[in-house]
Amino acid sequence: MMDLPVYTKSQLALRNGQDKPEIWVAFKGLIYDMTESRLWRNGKHYEHWAGQDLTEELVDAPHTEAVFEKFTPIAKML
Repeated sequence: MMDLPVYTKSQLALRNGQDKPEIWVAFKGLIYDMTESRLWRNGKHYEHWAGQDLTEELVDAPHTEAVFEKFTPIAKML
């Protein structure tokens, strides 16, 4: 995981499914590509928007952080 590229919050924000076709979210310093997830169509998953760090928002989610184990981190967040 040490050789993952690093992106800023501004770069992450562009991967929201609207400004760019990629749908990325961050969690605990890692960035995940949700583009192929049917639950993230159009960059939105329930009340959550792509292009953001969702670490703080997970508290209100109906699932645990184990959901991120289904996805491979593609980058680190600066």
